[in-house]
Amino acid sequence: MRYIKKATKSAEGNSQDARKVVEQMLSEIKEGREDKVKELAKKFDNWDQEFILSDEKKQELIAMVPDHVKRDLEFAYKQVSSFAKAQRDSVKEFKVEITKGVELGQKIIPMKVAGCYVPGGRFAHACSAIMSIATAKAAGVPFVVAATPPRGTHIDPATCYAMHIAGADVILEMGGVQAIATMAYGLFTGKPANILVGPGNAYVAEAKALLSGSGLCGIDVFAGPTESAVICDETADPMTVAIDLVSQAEHGFASPVWLFTSSEKVAERVMKIIPKLCADMPDPEVPLTAWNDYGEIIFSEDREELAKWSDIYAPEHVQVMAKDLDWWRERLQNYGSLFLGEGSTVPHGDKCSGTNHILPTKKAGYYSGGLNVHKFLKICTYQHIDEMSNDVIGAAASRLSRVEGMEGHARACDWRLRKFYPNRKWDFHVYEHPKYEE
Repeated sequence: MRYIKKATKSAEGNSQDARKVVEQMLSEIKEGREDKVKELAKKFDNWDQEFILSDEKKQELIAMVPDHVKRDLEFAYKQVSSFAKAQRDSVKEFKVEITKGVELGQKIIPMKVAGCYVPGGRFAHACSAIMSIATAKAAGVPFVVAATPPRGTHIDPATCYAMHIAGADVILEMGGVQAIATMAYGLFTGKPANILVGPGNAYVAEAKALLSGSGLCGIDVFAGPTESAVICDETADPMTVAIDLVSQAEHGFASPVWLFTSSEKVAERVMKIIPKLCADMPDPEVPLTAWNDYGEIIFSEDREELAKWSDIYAPEHVQVMAKDLDWWRERLQNYGSLFLGEGSTVPHGDKCSGTNHILPTKKAGYYSGGLNVHKFLKICTYQHIDEMSNDVIGAAASRLSRVEGMEGHARACDWRLRKFYPNRKWDFHVYEHPKYEE
């Protein structure tokens, strides 16, 4: 393995500076509640209107959306919601009796309230609204609060329509840290979120992480700068590879894109093409800076070595343009979402193919997948142990408690052994509880 191109910078979305700012803002919102949110909205968005989108205003915004845009968003909704429902169907409630008289079970309980953040800075992320809201609804979440930053006097109309068809119960015309805190604390709605999901800038990501760390709610993933990797061999088309890398570098100045290849010829062609593609973009400085500062090309003739390095990087998105796609699908372990073959590109997943585009970054792919139905579900267990099964379960639990030095635990088991089996002699120590008067 060797670097044909090495990054000159390391992308870090979780800056200490951002964390300090967010900590202060969250503290002030916790104290000042709705009044503080109004103050921050005025400061950052020059917003002094109602935050909860009224039905009347929602219909006005929806009327602004061209019919062809509505049709495309409806297609994306169909794809995403259908895949999410299939995910939901893949997890089942069950009960099983492993030992006679010991009934063990699994219940699936949806979150009561989900807070879905939809970013709206440089881009209007209408598809992101579908990814989070539709997935929550497919999981069975009864109440979804969605928030997106206003643009002038209203939120983006296409994003509003996406939120509407995806099933948002409340839409907040609000962005930034104040929106995250509002959903977490249930401000203006009286419904605190059990889980916060959705991408955002460094401040939004920090707010989610801090609120989750406080135990107030859960989150989907920590969303740092977008990452994308292409794995290819000599069969890959260099233009296709270069176009796909530039398409992801468009996200921002600090969005890394990586190429893992077994072909030096392809690597050389990609190196020559990318600057030209960047120069042809509407905002060429963004993808070119991301490529120059964070872009890397790693070469190895051994595909096992390439797979190993892809797993070390654990990219948010991985595209494979190489022979034997089945081998790559089975071999790769650490990534957010996988795109196999030249016919697949990350924008397909980002917009409408059906898999979720809210994915782990900053090597979180080591331990987490992306947003999915299961994130909105609590998998809870239960047990019903027959009194007469205590001679097996209770006796074992009593002995194991003492192995661990936990006498109180053991005595809870002992009590049942003596109560349910008053005439039985045990071949191990069973504590005889003193008899107290009622």
